Amino acid sequence: MTEITSFFGAARLPRAILFGRGQRGAIGSTSARIGRRALIVTDERQAAQPEFAAIMADLAAHGVETQVFDRVIPDLPVSAIDACVAPARAFGPDVVIAIGGGSAMDHAKVAAVLLTHGGEVSDYYGEFAVPGPVLPLIAVPTTAGTGSEVTPVAVVSDEARRTKIGIASPYLIPQVAICDPELTATCPPGLTAVSGADALTHAIESFTTAPRAGDAMLTEEHVFVGKNVLSDHFARLAVANLFKYLERAWRDGSDMEAREGVMLASLTAGCAFGTAGTAAAHALQYPIGNLTHTPHGAGVAALMPFVMQYNRPACAEAFAELATLIGLPDGSVEQRSQAFIEAVADLMGAIRIPASLAELGLAEDQQEYVAEHSLNAARLIKNNPRPLDLDAMRAITRAAYAGEREQLIAI
Repeated sequence: MTEITSFFGAARLPRAILFGRGQRGAIGSTSARIGRRALIVTDERQAAQPEFAAIMADLAAHGVETQVFDRVIPDLPVSAIDACVAPARAFGPDVVIAIGGGSAMDHAKVAAVLLTHGGEVSDYYGEFAVPGPVLPLIAVPTTAGTGSEVTPVAVVSDEARRTKIGIASPYLIPQVAICDPELTATCPPGLTAVSGADALTHAIESFTTAPRAGDAMLTEEHVFVGKNVLSDHFARLAVANLFKYLERAWRDGSDMEAREGVMLASLTAGCAFGTAGTAAAHALQYPIGNLTHTPHGAGVAALMPFVMQYNRPACAEAFAELATLIGLPDGSVEQRSQAFIEAVADLMGAIRIPASLAELGLAEDQQEYVAEHSLNAARLIKNNPRPLDLDAMRAITRAAYAGEREQLIAI
């Protein structure tokens, strides 16, 4: 892996980030400073929570009129976004507030684009296709994993194309992120696990993305700019917190210290990959998610130890650094880098992430489809620290399907 030879850093973040217990109490006053007509984007489960009712009362007390769209569904099909935008246009919001998990926040981002610039969702696929600023966004996560409250990307499911596609633009970054760990207290263990594992994948992939020459036009020409000194800082904090707190939060959802630690990790992992980007695990998950209809976090987490094993020759020193960060024993770079891969696999197993793609639900005869279609995610492929081609994707997919990382050691 090419090392960063000079100090280059890049960070695109919200104007304000509020983190801590009880910070949801600032939603009403924060919103009122931005606009007086708020579109609320959430899901049915969240809309039924007492905390949601309290947020709505707070908005009303601050003179903010609201329209609620509470039909967000996982995987974010384009048709669901269209169902939100039509009535919202008649309402005329001047701020959009997302309350929920990654799907709710991504839904709000794309809705803000359409309400501002019109057109179809497909008009904005890829990087830099959003032509200008969008309606101000306030993101209030209720899960700890995607980091979407601070990132410039939204992922949708295009039913016609039968695939997931990303929309990436700095204009998608919410203006304000309000992260209250108490809102994650009702997350069941399974959701806690896949969300936290997603955050760990974000942190590791951003820490090991291929660095690029830090010329002055890099951030003008790329949404995701690779490993750099600022993204690395956020990624380290995320990795350390997840190894300390994720299993605790999974075992005892009432452990608020653990909930805080995991939500902070999700936030900082978002700050890391929102600039550096992610890589092969996310590229492979796109077709796997389409085929298995399993949670995004479960897919990337199941893949991560295998992707790490493939990438190890290119980023052994980065893995060794993370091994030291989480307190693994001293040894050579080779020993520590492999120990870190084992530690990641062990943590995934401890929180019951599927140990193979077969266990995730992928059919044996779908492996070739996954390998071929993963290469369509060009923005992710170019970020990987080790070059990827069809043979490489086949090798990773085969090993991950069988649950045998040793297949990748000699490659």
